[in-house]
Amino acid sequence: MTAFLVYLYSLLVLSVSAYQFRSHNPLSTSQLKRVIELDPPQFSSVTDGHLGKLLIPRPSGSENNTLVQNYISSVFSKLRWHEEKTPFTAATPIGDIDFTNLIYTFDPDAPRKLVLAAHFDSKWYPDYPANQFIGATDSAAPCAILLSIAEFLTPLLNSRQSRISSGQPFLRDGFDEEEEAETTVQIIFFDGEEAFHDWTDTDSIYGARYLAGEWSETYLPPAHPLTRRRMHPHPTMLSTIDHLVLFDLLGNKHSSIRSFFRETDWLFDRMASGDERLREARLIEVEKGEDTWFRTEKGRKGMVGDDHIPFLNRGVSVLHVISTPFPSVWHTIADDTTALSLPAIRRWNRILRVFVCEYLSLFPEDMGMSLDRDIDMDKDSVVNGLSARTISAPKTKLQNELVGTFFH
Repeated sequence: MTAFLVYLYSLLVLSVSAYQFRSHNPLSTSQLKRVIELDPPQFSSVTDGHLGKLLIPRPSGSENNTLVQNYISSVFSKLRWHEEKTPFTAATPIGDIDFTNLIYTFDPDAPRKLVLAAHFDSKWYPDYPANQFIGATDSAAPCAILLSIAEFLTPLLNSRQSRISSGQPFLRDGFDEEEEAETTVQIIFFDGEEAFHDWTDTDSIYGARYLAGEWSETYLPPAHPLTRRRMHPHPTMLSTIDHLVLFDLLGNKHSSIRSFFRETDWLFDRMASGDERLREARLIEVEKGEDTWFRTEKGRKGMVGDDHIPFLNRGVSVLHVISTPFPSVWHTIADDTTALSLPAIRRWNRILRVFVCEYLSLFPEDMGMSLDRDIDMDKDSVVNGLSARTISAPKTKLQNELVGTFFH
């Protein structure tokens, strides 16, 4: 009987911890302005910067897919994030295909993670011209935004990590920086989101299904903080995910975002609040008719099939940021550069910066407020004006040289 009660209690702790609220430290208007001051140089075209490297047909298993993998890897190699690749082969309606998920973690030793994710593959078509589909909104733009976010966050996270390792974390107004640093950022680029024929449970989200399955069976070591806190069920890699925020079908002028899950309504509201405050402070360009992207009505009856599903089914807390209804160019050759809006991409970039800073209690004015430390920086390590610094995470060498319900 005692063992049974312990088991029930552990399940209760697991369910509560999975959907716990985080303390909210909203940025002031002056801090919002500081976030904007850290913008990379303004691009004149959507083909500038990271996005230009991703706007190619890149179906899973193709040479172009590998080129995109290598480019993403090169960005995080310069930033000194920990890299993990999960290559695997799966049967598809067109034969066996090789897939590779890309996983980047700022501090792999942190016990918990905020996961930001998007899929980097494009839909496969057998014949010309459909096989030139590049999926600009689906999901080249979200991937480019995540790359930019990683560049923005790295100096802030480096400064925090330097203060903590030097024994001088910030302590102010009940805020414990060392405690906040127990949650790090992980960015996942899923391969194989797109179906090869028709969307089914077996022909879709190949990478997400594989990774969720692997992590659900990868148990944490006894020394891990989550293992010490809970006896049963034994925590797995999935237990380290505080929240999974998945981005898809973004980058065009119009976005209509809803909250699909009651457990993360509060997280949705915080992202919407960041957008509202940026608009009120006139810190983002709002295109005509696009004042409000975040809808007050919820999307409970219209959950969209996407990479989050295998994680959601295993108890991971999910915020799905996807435009519904889908863009008019969805899965057509017209989902190209002409479908994208530079003001919209900049707006998403700033919304996400504010969202992550507030989630992790990062303050832009704290960047550089750390003790002297070794800096590994050269001209190639200066990305969009932000210096990439060494951190305690292992440095990952670039493995390959860079060569020049709805269903989604």
